[in-house]
Order: sequence, then structure tokens, then C-alpha cells
Amino acid sequence: MDRNAILNELKKVLTPYTENKELLNGITEETDLIKDLKINSANLVDIIIDAESAYNIEIDFDSAEKMYLVGNCIDVILDKMNQSA
Repeated sequence: MDRNAILNELKKVLTPYTENKELLNGITEETDLIKDLKINSANLVDIIIDAESAYNIEIDFDSAEKMYLVGNCIDVILDKMNQSA
């Protein structure tokens, strides 16, 4: 799975937590989940749980702390997918 495919899947994971759905159309790897998408910081845990389920991975606390930009989320997901392969 490449970065673009993960980005497209990540949009689906982020959709329930993003109030303004139009913001999802323009996300890039530099998009900040809290500042740009206005996602409540409390929902970040839910997003991590949903990502774990969607990609069949386990995200540890240290990795979860890095997941504030979309690009960082993709990096963590790829790293965890490679570890479980």
C-alpha cells in the first residue's frame, strides 16, 4: 500500500470526526488534524483506534504522540504495517 492509498483510506477514518467535511477534500501530508481539520483532541484516541482496526496494526503510545499531521499518521501506519509484514 502506498502513501496515496493510505491518505485516501485515512480520509475515511477522519470523516466521522471532522465537522466540516469539505475540509477533507483538500488534505495533504502537511494538514494538521487539530488546527486544520478542527478535530477535537479527545477524538484523536478514537482516530488511532479506528486506524488500528482499518490497517490491522497496533499503535504504541510513542507513535500515537506523533500523529498530529496527516503525513505523520501515514508514516506511523506504514511503519507499523512493515513491522507486521
